[in-house]
Amino acid sequence: DMAKEAVDKALTDARLGYASVQQAVCGYVYGDSTCGQRALYQIGLTGIPVVNVNNNCSTGSTALYLAAELVRGGRAACVLALGFEKMQRGSLGQTFSDRASPLERHVEVLAERHGLEAAPIAAQMFGAAGREHMKMYGTTPEHFAKIAAKNHRHSANNPNSQFTDVYSVQEILSSQPIYAPLTKLQCCPTSDGAAAAVLANEEFVLRYGLQAQAVELLAVEMATDLPSVFNDKSAIKMVGYDMTIRAAQAVYAKTGLRPDQFQVVELHDCFSANELLTYEALGLCPPGKAGELVDRGDNTYGGKFVVNPSGGLISKGHPLGATGLAQCTELCWQLRGLAGPRQVPGCRRALQHNIGLGGAVVVAAYQLGFPEAAVTAASVAGVSAGDSQDEFQSAKIFRIIGQGLETEGEQIVKKVNGVFAFKVTGGPGGKVGLWLVDCKNGRGKVEFNGQGKADVTITISDQDLVQLMLGKLNPQQAFFSGKLKMQGNMGLAMKLREFQSRVGELKAKL
Repeated sequence: DMAKEAVDKALTDARLGYASVQQAVCGYVYGDSTCGQRALYQIGLTGIPVVNVNNNCSTGSTALYLAAELVRGGRAACVLALGFEKMQRGSLGQTFSDRASPLERHVEVLAERHGLEAAPIAAQMFGAAGREHMKMYGTTPEHFAKIAAKNHRHSANNPNSQFTDVYSVQEILSSQPIYAPLTKLQCCPTSDGAAAAVLANEEFVLRYGLQAQAVELLAVEMATDLPSVFNDKSAIKMVGYDMTIRAAQAVYAKTGLRPDQFQVVELHDCFSANELLTYEALGLCPPGKAGELVDRGDNTYGGKFVVNPSGGLISKGHPLGATGLAQCTELCWQLRGLAGPRQVPGCRRALQHNIGLGGAVVVAAYQLGFPEAAVTAASVAGVSAGDSQDEFQSAKIFRIIGQGLETEGEQIVKKVNGVFAFKVTGGPGGKVGLWLVDCKNGRGKVEFNGQGKADVTITISDQDLVQLMLGKLNPQQAFFSGKLKMQGNMGLAMKLREFQSRVGELKAKL
């Protein structure tokens, strides 16, 4: 069910039907073989190739990487990447006890360097790396706590976050100890969730007119463990520091970009210690200087970078198979200007990092594919694209229109054949909202703060739109008095009566 919801939303966002998808890559860790097929069969049975992947905590980004490889290699023009997880309770553990553990050599490094304690093994690994950084560079427990506080603070603005509570640095330091320097509020939770992305080549994007929402995957690189993981007897190396460097440098080489040319970063903060280490591995600061970056606030709004605006794994959650694709989703929203109250101003490029012990890391770079064509809700409506539609009286009208499209969509699309943008002014506190009513594609759809190119834009106040749809405001009089403004296809604007025809139902529900 989670997978179906994620895929439906991704296809709706891409304005595509499932029949357009030519191949799919599905990622999950907890589940039997062919769970990807079972999940996608909820959406349809089209006979396409479906590949299942499991790469520990980097499973979602591995699905993204493989989907990109299929598109770039010319094997398919449109590929779906899906990640989902319903996790077992408690901290991560070994499922099969009758064979060698994939992490046994990593655990040997931990045991030899730091010993083993009665604590979750992943927390020991990353906590030990944090201890090493403290010893080498003078980092303090407060630095790690500041990172956790920042991510909890960011999550308060993310409606998809597992947790939205905000904590002070002192509250984080005082929470339940897990493995020094890590406390409970510096560790990601056990999570369920799903995320999906649609990848396509440029020819496909142009053929279907998707330039307005297309985000370009400039580069996506994967790396696995290097000899230093076992030979250097370092917990920092053991948790993937060097393979992150390798993947990041490959991305920078392929794109010609420097780390300081990215405004937003979604990185793998399974523990606060790993976020700090990753600043250095990605080149956001020199080795040993991550503590100074934290103290300057260069990892949050107003600083040099905004890292994990979603709340990160620590607060947003970490459903293993979905995490990498949830990062992708957040970065696409940021680049389109659709991240609402957590929107990073001036976001032009975004960087992703997702790591799994055992090991694999994926680093990816994003930017808008057709910036001149991008039309975001923020730019059309002139406000932050995350305000709740329930604040507007008009919301009920658009819900009823949406219900009409669900039941009579094909007929309405045949009659109307156009996309309306309703810019609704005069909301609570003077807010402005944008609804896109697509009566042109498929069965049609209604989106609040949607995006894409509209054939006609109608500007009207919240109260006047209600009166107009109830038949209490004459459209001609409203137009000539300036209450109703229209730009674009005026002939299409005359088809508003198709919505007004539901006035009886509107009166009953309003």
